[in-house]
Amino acid sequence: MVKRPTIADLAAAAGVSVATVDRVLNRRLPVSDDTAARVTAAAETIGYHGAGLLKRRLVDAPRRTFGFLLQKPADPFYLALGDGLTEATHAAPFIRGRAVVDFNGDIAPAVTAQRIRDMAPRVDALAVVAVDHPLVNDAVEWAAAAGKPVVTLLTDLTAPSRAGCVSCDRRRSGRTAAWAISRLARKPGDVGILIGSHRYLSQEISEISFRSFMREFAPEFRLLEPLIYLDDQRISYEAVVDMLSSNPNLVGIYAAGGGAEGLVRALRDEAAGNRIVAVCNELTPATRPALLDGTIDLVLGTPIPALATKTVEVMERAVAEGVKDVAQVLLPADLLVSENI
Repeated sequence: MVKRPTIADLAAAAGVSVATVDRVLNRRLPVSDDTAARVTAAAETIGYHGAGLLKRRLVDAPRRTFGFLLQKPADPFYLALGDGLTEATHAAPFIRGRAVVDFNGDIAPAVTAQRIRDMAPRVDALAVVAVDHPLVNDAVEWAAAAGKPVVTLLTDLTAPSRAGCVSCDRRRSGRTAAWAISRLARKPGDVGILIGSHRYLSQEISEISFRSFMREFAPEFRLLEPLIYLDDQRISYEAVVDMLSSNPNLVGIYAAGGGAEGLVRALRDEAAGNRIVAVCNELTPATRPALLDGTIDLVLGTPIPALATKTVEVMERAVAEGVKDVAQVLLPADLLVSENI
């Protein structure tokens, strides 16, 4: 029986390491065109069983540059998301992809709109995290008219020409948060809601869904008016401290926005973690220990690998086939408690 060539045989024939061949075969990291060509040629020469697929993936696949405009350059969640999107772009089997990741430290609509206009000419398609605002939507329409599809990420926009939206299902997230607080609270009482900004449609949907569940299944709880903290953790901290002191019957807090550092710090400083049921988004260096010690009860996490893969798929489809309709991809959030992280 003739022995089939192995990856080690392919590495030797191409004059590279086995690790390099693995990167070429599985698109784990970007590899130079020369190296990819050597491995492909060697695979054909020695009759490696995956030579045909390898050629289609590395030679015939179109080159794509995808841009990702994220937020908060020092935020652990956005850094992880950027890494996930970069990896998904490089690993996509249907393209030879390059990722351009920019972090927007100033989320003012005018600044975000200009960043979209600056990035669009440099990429084949872009995905953005942004507030829903006329200036931002106008920039998305401009990019789409220039042939650069725009996919919204984490939260949607109302720009008619956007190519799609990839996010967690915030309706389910809001209702899940309400279910958790209504079930875990020792008794009915007041429930506070924190929102970064109603301009984030995802947060608006989360709040609406949270209220809908409580109205239907837990009417004995009284929902307080939402507190807007503008993604500023100092404002969030002060809002929670004030909420705790002003509402002696407070039993739960739902943080529908991002960055729960202010919530965690306030609950700890006020020694309220043992009596307040708290639900927030994203597992971070701040929320993980808070989940473990009981300060936070439930974290609704974004499944970054799945979200990144779907985002790249939607972007490539928009480039290759054109934007025929808005592709809506809603993923369930990861439900994280102290016992499963």
